Amino acid sequence: MTGTPCILAIDQGTTSSRAILFDGEGTIQALAQREFRQHYPQAGWVEHDPEEIWDTVVAVCREVLDKAQADDLNVIAIGITNQRETTLVWDRETGKPVHNAIVWQDRRTADFCRRLREAGHEAMVTDRTGLVLDPYFSATKITWLLDNVRGVRARAEAGKLAFGTVDSFLLWRLTGGRVHATDATNACRTCLFNIERQDWDADLLSLFDIPVSLMPEVRDSAADFGHTDKAVLGTPIPVCGVAGDQQAALIGQACFKPGMVKSTFGTGCFVVLNTGETIVRSRNKLLTTVAYRLNGKAYYALEGSIFAAGTTVQWLRDGLGLIQSATETEALASSIENNNGVYIVPAFAGLGAPWWDAEARGAIYGLTRGSGKAEMVRAALESTVYQLSDLVGAMVADGGTIEAMRVDGGMVANGWMMQFLADILDLRTDRPVIAETTAFGAACLAGLQAGLYGSLDDLATRWQLDRSFEPAMTVQTRARNLAGWRDAVSRTLTER
Repeated sequence: MTGTPCILAIDQGTTSSRAILFDGEGTIQALAQREFRQHYPQAGWVEHDPEEIWDTVVAVCREVLDKAQADDLNVIAIGITNQRETTLVWDRETGKPVHNAIVWQDRRTADFCRRLREAGHEAMVTDRTGLVLDPYFSATKITWLLDNVRGVRARAEAGKLAFGTVDSFLLWRLTGGRVHATDATNACRTCLFNIERQDWDADLLSLFDIPVSLMPEVRDSAADFGHTDKAVLGTPIPVCGVAGDQQAALIGQACFKPGMVKSTFGTGCFVVLNTGETIVRSRNKLLTTVAYRLNGKAYYALEGSIFAAGTTVQWLRDGLGLIQSATETEALASSIENNNGVYIVPAFAGLGAPWWDAEARGAIYGLTRGSGKAEMVRAALESTVYQLSDLVGAMVADGGTIEAMRVDGGMVANGWMMQFLADILDLRTDRPVIAETTAFGAACLAGLQAGLYGSLDDLATRWQLDRSFEPAMTVQTRARNLAGWRDAVSRTLTER
């Protein structure tokens, strides 16, 4: 096929599926998006319908490929990025899932995690995986499916079922069931992957009582993941890159040198600090994770996870009806000089790093009769910044030296919030020209494998600055704001 070479990035997120077509310079040539339903069977439980995920992915891919054909664009490869930790188990013969996907936000296994901690298993889990024992990760979700869905454990032990995070499920479907694989960035989020040996860990599989036959093959982030089945997208296309969404954003932000850090503001907020070939063991409850794996070599990162960021703004809109659109938040937040003592701790699904309190629930502090919509909106935006400040503080305490923060995701369009972030962190905050950094990171990986890019240095030249936000807040104001936040968190934690 002739025409401009392009990469199709599949960005399968927590609330929507998107397909974005990038040319070699990172310019978007086509984009399609479809939202899907969130299911909440019980308090603290979150599920997705795997068939709805699949249908939305196929629909957006076909829409973008039709545009590519009309514009004479040559789609040379596919890159996949995905919501991490979300857990699926499906039948190897039929491809049919045995249950809804259990989403990363789901907390149903909190008691199981607590029992494992009390039994003294967390030290081994952290040593092998870089993670903590928390419902966030895939392992306890798999165990729950094996033990709570009728007949599933017997079928799994007979080798009839397959486990995967969303990337693996999509690969299986895209390739017509020929490829059961994942990449190292997704594997390392399961709590079953040994980050030093770069393989599934037999002791961990035994601890969680999970048959090894369930597990996908682990490949590099830029690798041959097979070709799409012609019946799916109309033509075979090689799948050449896979990465979990936060690692994909790190790549899309060109944070390839140790010490470079990015923060992605989506449903949650995730800060990732590149530590290069060195595995840094956090002393401050951060996660040690695989940043990417290329040519068989793993590169590592420290990560902090905030469970509620964009979710908090959605709650203002859909739960409280205070706003009709997220775009209203910037004007409302800037309409008052300060938060007037109002703090929101958005522990809707517990608190993530560095607190790791699965039982914590959201709270609002400091309300007076004078508190109104502006205070609530401002406190909601501030809550994400304060949580991010906790993470950056933990990274610095672990030895990280951070000169600037690269930001991406839907919330970074809010200039007031980005300035507040720079002020609270006392750190320059850089917003890139390419806003779709997660999808672009997946495209970069596929482009490396397909030969569109020659190296990481080649990719780094594609990163361009849109705007820098310099800190301007006084030391006293920053300290007062943070003291109020820390008091609110201390009142919210279940174990004080």
